[in-house]
This record gives sequence, C-alpha cells and structure tokens, in this order.
Amino acid sequence: MKKFDEVNIGDTLGPLELTVSKDQCRAYAKAAGFGEIAGRFTDEAAAKKEGLPGIILPGNMSLGLLSKLVTDWIGFGGARLIRLGTTYRVPVQPDHAMTIHGFVTNTNPDDRTAEIDVWIENEEAERLVTGTATVEFPQ
Repeated sequence: MKKFDEVNIGDTLGPLELTVSKDQCRAYAKAAGFGEIAGRFTDEAAAKKEGLPGIILPGNMSLGLLSKLVTDWIGFGGARLIRLGTTYRVPVQPDHAMTIHGFVTNTNPDDRTAEIDVWIENEEAERLVTGTATVEFPQ
C-alpha cells in the first residue's frame, strides 16, 4: 500500500522483467478483436508482409504492461492510476526479454498526485514504448 507522504521524486518502479510469448500475444489479439483484422499480431507472414520483423504486441497490450507496473507499485491503499499516455517508438516483439521501468518525476501535494515516467525496453536497453502516468492518492 503506497501512501502519498511516502512518495519522493526519483523513487523507482520496477524493474519488471518479463517475456511475452507469441501464443500470449496471439491470445490477447484475438480476445481484443484484433486477430481477424490485423495479422501483424497473430501471423509471422502477415507481419513480415507489412515490413515488420515478425509478430508484434498490440499497443493496448504494451499499455496494459505499463499499467501493471504502476498499479503494482500503488498497491491496495486507495490510490488510483488516473492517466497514462504512451508513445510507441519501436515495435515490441514477443519471445524477447523486456524490462519495464518507471520513476517518479514530480509530486503535487495540492492535489495529492504523482507524475511517473514509465517505459518498456528490450535487451539492448532500447526504449520501445515510453509514457507518463499520473497517480492520485486519497486524502
């Protein structure tokens, strides 16, 4: 359970190391309704036909992974993730190790919020997806 008074600029979130398999990517894409209309998430040949290196994670899946980092950090104390904006810089490929990081960039005591930079990076420390989250803490 994270409390606002315990949050400091520079606090880190993660790192969360994980690998999403192609089967997990396909299952997510199909459950989200992308499976039939966007082969880049489910089919190697279709992805390569689009000029991609292979199957890629749907953007919403990357967004969900970044959200998990923040919500795991928040815990169950009543704080909530109220905004998460992302920029997709490089396609995220399944079956590759990735690490998700974050750190607190600002706190605002007036509205009890914290701003957090978050990102997904690959094995070469290349930032694939970057974002900024806002967390609001209860009074």
